Amino acid sequence: MRSKALFVRPHAKLPFLSSRGGVTLLRGAVLQQAPQAPAAPQNLVRGEVSPTMTSTGQNSTTTRQRRSRHNLRSPPQDSSVTLKRGTSKGAELRSSPKLAEFKKKGRMKKLSQAAEQDLIVELQGLDLNLEAKTLSGTGLVFDEQLNEFHCLWDDSFPECPERLHAIKEQLIQEGLLDRCVSFQARFAEKEELMLVHSLEYIDLMETTQYMNEGELRILADTYDSVYLHPNSYTCACLASGSVLRLVDAVLGAEIRNGMAIIRPPGHHAQHSLMDGYCMFNHVAVAARYAQQKHGIQRVLIVDWDVHHGQGTQFTFDQDPSVLYFSIHRYEQGRFWPHLKASNWSTTGFGQGQGYTINVPWNKVGMRDADYIAAFLQVLLPVAFEFQPQLVLVAAGFDALQGDPKGEMAATPAGFAQLTHLLMGLAGGRLILSLEGGYNLHSLAEGVSASLHTLLGDPCPMLESPGAPCPSAQLSLSCVLEALEPFWEILVRSGETLEEDNMEGDNAEEEEEGPWQPPALPILTWPVLQARTGLVYDQQMMGHYNLWDNHHPEMPQRISQIMCRLEELGLAERCFLLPARPATDAELLTCHSAEYVGRLRATEKMKTRELHCEGASFDSIYICPSTFACAKLATGATCCLVEAVLAGEVLNGVAVVRPPGHHAEQDAACGFCFFNTVAVAARHAQAISGHALRILIVDWDIHHGNGTQHIFEEDPSILYISLHRYDHGTFFPMGNEGASNQVGWAAGAGFTVNVAWNGPRMGDAEYLAAWHRLVLPIAYEFNPELVLVSAGFDAARGDPLGGCQVSPEGYAHLTHLLMGLAGGHIILILEGGYNLTSISESMAACTRTLLGDPPPLLTLPRPPLSGALASVAETIQVHRRYWRSLRVTKVEDKEGSSSSKLITKEARQPTSPGSAEGLTTLEGNILDASTGKAISASSVQESTPTQVKSETVVVELTQNQSSEAVTGEVTLDQTTSKAATLDQTTLEAATEGSTPNQTTSEEAVEGAELTQTHPTSCADNQIPPSSPVPGAIPPISPRKLTGILRTLELGKAQEAAESQIPEDERLLGEAVGGQDMDDLVMMQAFGDTDQVCNRGRGWSGSWPRNKPKVGADPCWKLTPQPQVYCSRYISAHMLQHHEGSGHPLVLSYVDLSTWCYQCQAYVHHQALLDAKNVAHQNKFGEDMPHSH
Repeated sequence: MRSKALFVRPHAKLPFLSSRGGVTLLRGAVLQQAPQAPAAPQNLVRGEVSPTMTSTGQNSTTTRQRRSRHNLRSPPQDSSVTLKRGTSKGAELRSSPKLAEFKKKGRMKKLSQAAEQDLIVELQGLDLNLEAKTLSGTGLVFDEQLNEFHCLWDDSFPECPERLHAIKEQLIQEGLLDRCVSFQARFAEKEELMLVHSLEYIDLMETTQYMNEGELRILADTYDSVYLHPNSYTCACLASGSVLRLVDAVLGAEIRNGMAIIRPPGHHAQHSLMDGYCMFNHVAVAARYAQQKHGIQRVLIVDWDVHHGQGTQFTFDQDPSVLYFSIHRYEQGRFWPHLKASNWSTTGFGQGQGYTINVPWNKVGMRDADYIAAFLQVLLPVAFEFQPQLVLVAAGFDALQGDPKGEMAATPAGFAQLTHLLMGLAGGRLILSLEGGYNLHSLAEGVSASLHTLLGDPCPMLESPGAPCPSAQLSLSCVLEALEPFWEILVRSGETLEEDNMEGDNAEEEEEGPWQPPALPILTWPVLQARTGLVYDQQMMGHYNLWDNHHPEMPQRISQIMCRLEELGLAERCFLLPARPATDAELLTCHSAEYVGRLRATEKMKTRELHCEGASFDSIYICPSTFACAKLATGATCCLVEAVLAGEVLNGVAVVRPPGHHAEQDAACGFCFFNTVAVAARHAQAISGHALRILIVDWDIHHGNGTQHIFEEDPSILYISLHRYDHGTFFPMGNEGASNQVGWAAGAGFTVNVAWNGPRMGDAEYLAAWHRLVLPIAYEFNPELVLVSAGFDAARGDPLGGCQVSPEGYAHLTHLLMGLAGGHIILILEGGYNLTSISESMAACTRTLLGDPPPLLTLPRPPLSGALASVAETIQVHRRYWRSLRVTKVEDKEGSSSSKLITKEARQPTSPGSAEGLTTLEGNILDASTGKAISASSVQESTPTQVKSETVVVELTQNQSSEAVTGEVTLDQTTSKAATLDQTTLEAATEGSTPNQTTSEEAVEGAELTQTHPTSCADNQIPPSSPVPGAIPPISPRKLTGILRTLELGKAQEAAESQIPEDERLLGEAVGGQDMDDLVMMQAFGDTDQVCNRGRGWSGSWPRNKPKVGADPCWKLTPQPQVYCSRYISAHMLQHHEGSGHPLVLSYVDLSTWCYQCQAYVHHQALLDAKNVAHQNKFGEDMPHSH
């Protein structure tokens, strides 16, 4: 019998576990009524679909509509209908006490039918269709003709045919040639080469076929580091054509990815210039070819050759459709090609500013940890925002140990990791094109490792990954500072860039003398019978609630998942393992004998006794089958652990229930009885015979209190949990899930909590946590096994979590973890109470474990500032334990460039044309279509080195007209050491009055800034920014109501974010899901005594001191205004709450502020008249008098 979809107004109190049958509130106010739990579960036949209707009640092929990368400024979802957990898990869905009152009393009308329908449509927008065809196969182009040239006058020249011979021998030895799809190389046509190179240059290279040795040498000597051979032109055309053949195959859906093993290399070749062994720029030609022939709009080029690919950079440095990322040896310009343009400060020109990323290494001996850190901290976040449709890699292997050119210390396993990380982008459409690499053994090993990874083999474990060295951290800090103005995803809210001073830690990081790398480790690649194990038993459905058929932890959770895996053909691709009950010995590794005996006794209890026994725990129901089902869930997971460690399977999925991560050593809790993941970890250590290093990642929306307590003193288990905390008010409540809970004794630092303090956390927030915190720590820990407490109640649509993680998001999180522990990862089902969401999310994860590339993931918005603050808080706590989280000072920058970036670029508006005329750093004009800065002089290098003094003049002029629809901001660098702020005109909001004011401010480091006719924009279209030190945030006004205006400044320094009172955040959430720190109020009336603006939150109290960069900015335009309040404390509105503790709710529609305890509005006297007019328009009556 199909379940019914119930639609309930979100403000009514919802009985959730009542004996009459509760209801489950879904995100979007759609309620699912669960079917009766079966007394005797039905057998599940392969391919049979459960008759239970999905919670959305709609076809799963509906596609979610999201904004593209160039339109990320969509307003945040309304969180006012998202209910938080109350006292017990699932006992009653309600918000925290204050917020519940805000919603109950602040909204005096129920949602209209139209509003309900909008919420339903939002939920139905989930893109849960995973049935798209998955490509397979890795293409390989390897042509012996490419060996038919060499240096005629120097037999020792490093770019030689032996390079390809060594690679071929290695691939044959490892059987890789037979596993790849072989493609015949073809010659690139002149028209194709002309996409990058000039016809005159191509014709000149063509004539080399007919030159003698002397003529070839004379011509070669006119270039830098090249030689010519009569066959050079033919081989270069063949090399370029080889890459183009793979582009056709990948974009034509013939294969998933590919590798071109070619020579000569190409990334140094420029428009009309040979350079550095290179004649034609293969990846550049391929990028242009993909755009022209296949209609690709965005291409990512990654250059990990130890030499900077200046030819590729110069080709695209003004093009926002190609993102170029290079990580190379630089040594402050002492290393070839000795170009200032190779430094971090060069970010592109014109429309391409921000699309060139250089990570310069300023010392030799860089290791895997340094390269991985660059990918995690810089490349991957930017790439997720850029959303490439194709990834091309200039794959030089001269950064490997033993290479005579690079003198670096990366390993083949490290390059396998880099390849794996890139495979999560562009739907897996990835092509590697061989560049450099001159140690034949290292080169062959590196190519082999990358090709193994492209074929889907697991990444080998890194022998000693460690953490990035101080020099690498310094380079990365500089890169992040240079790029932050252009990429929202890089904004580091709440983080400081101050150097950590950990006593006794720095000494171990300092190296005495040059580091001598060990010999390359011998890599082994497992031969597996099956890739992914799957364990499931329908007997686990025997656990159900005898008193409430609508309890969220229902038997159908696992059957629905299995049905979906069957429908998509994923179950048959897995290796099905039999389940067994856990033994007492296994349970006793984590639970007390007394507790196990207590649960065993429930098998013979009567109904009344079972009810009493369940009530003695927190959020627990017990039936006669509970003990058997809990043992079966735990034992089944132990079976999967055995299969993974024995090499029968690489990874696995455990579709089990009841969940386990809340279960304590001697108590059931939160639907959990035995701690499945904890018992599995101890079982893994027992059968391995030593303290196996195990990483447990808990992405269930609830904190795994039981898992944390069991391992909090054990340094062999790294426990990382990402969960809703809500300042201790979200289940399981208390402070166990706080970021400052790090473990005890030897286990200190091995408990990591990322505590979300609100709802609406989605893909962007979780990926930010992965890139900035989870993966850096995980790589440093270097686990031998990864266990995931895979609760899916953070999924969009879940009734308990109130978050927005998509199935695609879970797939990417899984993919990123698969690079660890040699690919040994097991997902164990925990929570998740929307049947559709958990089924699609687990299916997406299973696909990824099976080796399918993660689906394309479009991030609709940058990470929420509150989420970034939570991640930053955890990073700050754990820097003392993990070197990978430490920050190096950015002041000196090793002499690479003496000055800092002056200002943060204005964010891109949603509507094209609204940013016309905006001018930013160094005469760069903001392009309305891309939001990137366009250089006024494209021939000048974009570096901030032109500032000659430490401080410069800052002149701010704001001239705002009543119709402020166009804007212009200009910044010009000067050398004066004074600063002047000139506010010439500021529009009054009533009666057309225009007060004028000019104010002189203290000197600040920055640039001359003049703002005229600020651009008007709608709320949330231009998110506030986080300026670099020494920056004056740009000002842009916006209209709030007919006569009230707001003025939004750029965000203050990250350090100020942590000072925002939590009450402001709660109020922001109560009035529509917007953070208070994203909204700045300005009362612009005729009397300028009431004018004030704050860049971080707002209140009725303003500091008397002048603003200073680095502190919470307040542009004090007038003397201190007088403040009035109906219940006067020290000011109005928020100060009323802070002083009295009374809950308030603030409406941004009419600026009404209501005090519940006073039962009155809290007024600012200067706004009374205007607010009364707004109140009359809204309610048709005068505003109630205050007390």
